Amino acid sequence: MGSPCAAAGHGQAHHDERNEASTGYHWASGPSINRFSITRFSGVSHPGEGADVAGIMSGVRVLEVAAWTYVPMAGGVLAEWGADVLKIEHPEGGDPQRGLISSGLIPGTGANFAHEHPNRGKRSVGLDLGTEEGREVLLKLAETSDVFLTSFLPAARRRLRIDVDDIRAVNPSIIYVRGSGHGQRGPEAEAGGYDGCTFWARGGSMDIATPLGAEYPVNQPGGAYGDTMGGGTIAGGIAAALFHRERTGEAVTVDCSLLGMGVWATAFSLAMCSTFGLESFPKGSRLQAPNPIVNTYKTSDDRFFMLVMLQSDRYWAPLMQVVGRPELADDPRFVDAAARAEHKQECIEVLDEIFASRTFEEWKNVLAEQEGVYAAVQTPREVIDDPQVKANNYVQDVVAEDGTTFKLVAAPLEFNETPVQITRAPGLGEHTDAVLQELLGLEMEQILDLKVKGAVL
Repeated sequence: MGSPCAAAGHGQAHHDERNEASTGYHWASGPSINRFSITRFSGVSHPGEGADVAGIMSGVRVLEVAAWTYVPMAGGVLAEWGADVLKIEHPEGGDPQRGLISSGLIPGTGANFAHEHPNRGKRSVGLDLGTEEGREVLLKLAETSDVFLTSFLPAARRRLRIDVDDIRAVNPSIIYVRGSGHGQRGPEAEAGGYDGCTFWARGGSMDIATPLGAEYPVNQPGGAYGDTMGGGTIAGGIAAALFHRERTGEAVTVDCSLLGMGVWATAFSLAMCSTFGLESFPKGSRLQAPNPIVNTYKTSDDRFFMLVMLQSDRYWAPLMQVVGRPELADDPRFVDAAARAEHKQECIEVLDEIFASRTFEEWKNVLAEQEGVYAAVQTPREVIDDPQVKANNYVQDVVAEDGTTFKLVAAPLEFNETPVQITRAPGLGEHTDAVLQELLGLEMEQILDLKVKGAVL
C-alpha cells in the first residue's frame, strides 16, 4: 500500500477564511523587514539540545507552507544543512502527519518518526492562514525569507492568496518553490498525489519491480520512499536557484512533481523500452542472466548476496579461487565471458550449489577476500548496525521533545568531510512567539491579541 505519509499538494481545508480589513498592527520596520538589509543568522539554534548546526545553508531562511512528507522533506534537508526553516502550521492540529499516532496508523509508542523524518531541525510557527491577521503575519515573514516552499494545491493557494504573485508582491527576490503531484501543466495539474500511486505505480517502478508471474504488483519498499528522494531533489533545486539568484539577481520559481520523480527514477528503463520498441522492462528468469556474476545467490541459511561484477573476465578466476573452486576458472564452459554467456544456466546452477554450501556469515568473510563488487542483502536493522553506515554517521541518535532517544537517517551529502548533526522536529507552534518577536518585532501584547483572535498559536 502506498505510504499515507506521502501526500503532495494537500491544502489546509479546515482554515477559517475571513475577509477582514487591514489588521491595523504596527509592524516593526528596519532590518527585520527590509529584505536586503536583514541580519541573517550565523548558526541557527534548532530544537533539541541547542546544538549549533550552522552549515552550507547558514544564513538562508525558508518559509515552508507544506504538509506530509514529500515537500517538507526538502525543508528538512535544508534545515540539516543549516538553513532557518520556518514551518507554518495550522494552530489546530498542525501538519496532519502529527496525527498518525493518534489515528492508529503508526504505533503509539516512541517518537513520531513519520513526522520527525521530514521536519528535523525546523522552527514551527502556528498560523491560521484563513484569517486576515494570520495571512498578514505570513506575508511579513515572507519579506524576511529567501525561499517560499509549498505543497498546497493550486486551488488552495489561490483561496489563501499565497500564490506566486501574492508572495512576490511583498518580496520580489524570493525563490518560490512548488512540489506537486503531476506538474504545472496538463489536465491533472491541479490534482494531488501520493508517492505510492503517483511516483511508484504511475511512474513505472511498480511494473518494473514486479517479478514475472506475480499475482499482484510489488508495492514500494516502505513508507515515504518516493517522497524522501523527491524532497532531496527539491532541496537541490532550491540550492541551484539560490546560486542563480546570487549570480544574476533573478529570483526563479522551482517546480518538482511526484510524477516527474517517478519518470526520472525509471529513466534508464523508459529509454531502453523506447529504443527497442518494448512494452515493459524484460524480466527473464535469473537462470538466464547473461553474466552469471551479476546475479543474486542464496546461502545455506536462506540469506542472499548480490554480485555485480560487470568486468566478468577480470573477476571470475579470483572469485573461483576464494570460493574454493579454482578449477572452474579454466573450465571450457566458463573460461571467458562469451563461454559463460553461452552456458549461463549451467554456470548459475554451479554458483547456486557453491553459495548453498555455506552460511550468510561465512560468505561475508569469504567474499571480503576478493575485489569484485558484492553486497549482502540486509534487513533494515542490519543497515542501522552496518559498520560502514556507523563509520560515516549516516544514522544518528536524536533526542525527542519528551527526552526519549530515537534514530534518524541523515541526508546523504557531506560538506568538507564533516557529518551533519540532526536535531529533532519542533512541537506544534513551539517557536511562534520567538519568531514573531525576533523577525517581526512584535511585542508580547500584540502576540497575545493575535492569539485571542485565533490567528496564531
